[in-house]
Parts: sequence; C-alpha cells; structure tokens
Amino acid sequence: MSLFLVNVLLALAWAAVTGSFTFLNLAFGFVLAMATLSLIREQVGSVGYFSRARRIISLFLLFIYELILSAMRVAILVLSPKMNLKPGIFAYPLKVDRDFEITLLANLITLTPGTLSVDVSDDRRTLYVHAIDASDPEQARRDIAEGFERKIMEAFR
Repeated sequence: MSLFLVNVLLALAWAAVTGSFTFLNLAFGFVLAMATLSLIREQVGSVGYFSRARRIISLFLLFIYELILSAMRVAILVLSPKMNLKPGIFAYPLKVDRDFEITLLANLITLTPGTLSVDVSDDRRTLYVHAIDASDPEQARRDIAEGFERKIMEAFR
C-alpha cells in the first residue's frame, strides 16, 4: 500500500475520531499523520516519501515565487509609457520525457504571466513557448531549465 494512501487513511481516521470532517481538520490530520509516519519511517520504509514531499513543496514555492515575479514584470511592461516589447515564439529543448512531466512543465509555463506554452513537437523533445518579451530567448530557456524543469525532475524522479 502506498504511503500517501496510508497518510490519507490516517487523516480520515483522525477526522472520524474527532468527529469533524472540515477541510482544516482533515489538513491537520494529514500533517499529524505525516509527522507520525516520519517517526517510524525506518520501520515502514517511508524515507523517500518525505523527501519527495519536500521537493514537491519546493516546486510549489518556486512556482509562487515565479508567479509573483513575472506578474510584476508584466505589470511594469504594460504600465511603462514606451512599451518596447518583442513578442515571439521560441523552441525549448525538453530534458523531461514523461507525459506527466511535460504536461506539468507546459502548465507551469502557461500559468506564469507573460508566457504561454503553444505546442509540443511530435517526438516530445521540443516545447514551443510564446513570450510577451522574447528579446532574449536564450535567457528564457536558461530560466526554464534552471527553474521549473530542474525542480520537476528533482520532485518526480
């Protein structure tokens, strides 16, 4: 049985014992179950479960940071009196190769203001990205590679 399922079952057991199935109580039960499983991680073999959870949280925090940063960049671009924009589409060579990872990367790029995933090549090796300011596509490629793609590979491999 997967440890995530055990964690969810323990959270549901917590909610049943307390008699409250509110979101906050279920979330507290999930965190409490996670802490309990971490105490006995050697016995249940859950060492990888917690490191993966930390890496997924790290990916989420990176997304929030990039979301705020790019929203500020787009606001500055739009509010500047002289919009010196060079929109364009650039090809991004993918290091991720699983469908889930490609989809997650494309969605994270699309959800970030100023960028939009347009298409994936048929061989699934290239992602085409539209940027509101594509004046430096190499920098955009480096940002994606060192940011979202690296964190996705850390979290799901």
